[in-house]
Amino acid sequence: MILHTLIDYDTLRVIWWLLLGVLLIGFAVMDGFDLGTDILLPFVAKTDIERRTVINSIGPVWEGNQVWLILGGGAIFAAWPPLYAVSFSGFYLAMFAILFALILRPVGFKYRSKRDSAAWRNGWDWALFIGGLVPALVMGVAVGNVLQGVPFHFNGDLRVFYDGTTLFELLNPFGLLAGLLSVTMLVMHGAGWLMLKTDGPIAERARAFGSLAAVATIVLFAIGGAWLWFGHFGYRITSEIVAGGPSNPLAKSVELARGAWFVNYATHSWMMLAPALGFVGALGSLALLRAGKGGFSWLLSSVSILGIISTVGLSMFPFILPSSVDPRSSLTVWDASSSHLTLFIMLVCALVFVPIIIAYTSWVYRVLWGKVDPREIGRDGSHAY
Repeated sequence: MILHTLIDYDTLRVIWWLLLGVLLIGFAVMDGFDLGTDILLPFVAKTDIERRTVINSIGPVWEGNQVWLILGGGAIFAAWPPLYAVSFSGFYLAMFAILFALILRPVGFKYRSKRDSAAWRNGWDWALFIGGLVPALVMGVAVGNVLQGVPFHFNGDLRVFYDGTTLFELLNPFGLLAGLLSVTMLVMHGAGWLMLKTDGPIAERARAFGSLAAVATIVLFAIGGAWLWFGHFGYRITSEIVAGGPSNPLAKSVELARGAWFVNYATHSWMMLAPALGFVGALGSLALLRAGKGGFSWLLSSVSILGIISTVGLSMFPFILPSSVDPRSSLTVWDASSSHLTLFIMLVCALVFVPIIIAYTSWVYRVLWGKVDPREIGRDGSHAY
C-alpha cells in the first residue's frame, strides 16, 4: 500500500491527536449528561414515579452514548500504544473503579423495578448515583494527574515501568480539584438534559441544582487555571523536535518548567478560544437554566465541555502524557504513535464509520425526541424502567 504516503507521518500524528480529542469530547458530551443525570437522580426526584421518569429520560440512549468511550479506548490502543500501556497499567485501580461503577448502571436500570419494595428501589437508585459519580470524579482526577505528570519511565529497551504506588496517590489536591470540576461540569450538563426531557418539580429541582453546578464549574475552572499558573506544573522539550521520526520517547530532552502549559497560548493567540468557550459556555448555561430554557442550556453546557477539555489538550500540546520521575520518558504526539501505515488505515476506517455512528445517533435522538410523560410510565410499565 502506497496511498498512505499521500499524507505525511507528522500530519497523520496531528490528525490522530485531533481525532482522539474529538472522541474524548464526544464521550464527555454524549455520555456526560447520562452521568450527570445519575448523579442528580436522588436529589431531583422524590417519589418513585419521579425517579422512574428521570431514569427513563436516559434509559433509551445511555448504552449508545457509551460507544464514544469504546471508540476512545480503541483509538488509544491502536494509535498510541505507549499511551495505552502506561495509562491502562498505571491507572489500573482507577480504571477498575470506573469499570465497577459503569457495571452498576445497567444492573441498576434492569433490576430496580424487579421488586415493588421501597428499600430495594432506593438501594438501586443510590447504586445509579454511584455509577454516575465515580466515573465523573475519577476521570477528572486522572486528567488532573496527567497535567502534573505521571510517575513512569522507560528503560533502554523501551520497556515501560510505572513507579507509582496506590490509587490514593492520585487523590492529591490538584487531582481532586480536577475531579470536582469534572463532576460539576457533568451535573450542569445533566441538569440541562432533565429540563429538556421533563416538566414540573423534576425540572425545577434540576434547574436549581444545575445552576449551582454551573457556578461551581466556573469557579473551579478559574481556580484550576490559577493553580497551573502559580504552581510548578508544565513541561517543555529542550532538544530538537523531529515530527516525522520514529516513535522513540527517549530520543529527546524534556525539563519541568513553571508556566510551560501557557506557552502555546502566548505563541498561538487563537488557542485562547478554548478557555473562553469553557467560561462562556458555563455562563450561558447558567443564564439559560435560570430562564428555564433546558434545550439551549444543554447546548451551551456542551460548548463549555468542549472548551474545558480542549483547554487541557491545547495547553499540553505536543505532550500527551508527561512523566514526573523521568521527563525524558514523557510521551508526545511525535514519539508515541503507531506506524505511518497503521495511522493511515485507521484514518480510512474512521472516515467511514464515525459518520455512520453520528448519523445513526442523530436518527435515534430524532425518533426519541420529546419529554418523558410520567402518566405513560404509570400506564404501561412493561415498556419503561
